[in-house]
Amino acid sequence: MVKRIALLGVGWICVALGIIGVVVPVMPTTPFMLVALWCFARSSRHFHAWLLHHRLFGPPLQSWERHGVIPPTTKLVSVGAMTASVVYVAGFTDAPRFAWASMAVVCGLTALFILSRPGRPPE
Repeated sequence: MVKRIALLGVGWICVALGIIGVVVPVMPTTPFMLVALWCFARSSRHFHAWLLHHRLFGPPLQSWERHGVIPPTTKLVSVGAMTASVVYVAGFTDAPRFAWASMAVVCGLTALFILSRPGRPPE
């Protein structure tokens, strides 16, 4: 029971953060919605179905859940934003070398994962 309540709470927090991400340019939407979908899949069939069939958020979540698809535009924006972030931190801040190097490793591994996913569902 406690686990279910915790998953529902995290799911709804992620939905709220994802909605904020729709209107705030630097805040991502999709990762929060993916976490919410995962939480709802383990805690509430009703909310899982609601999010999966939502008019705005449903189609990309369905593509991800069924085929692990990340659209090409999303890949480009994600990898571009990570690259720009690393370049900015490494070149224009006083961050210690280990900090931006760690950031570069995490962003690089994340970019590899993103780029490894299919761009379109199988036909």
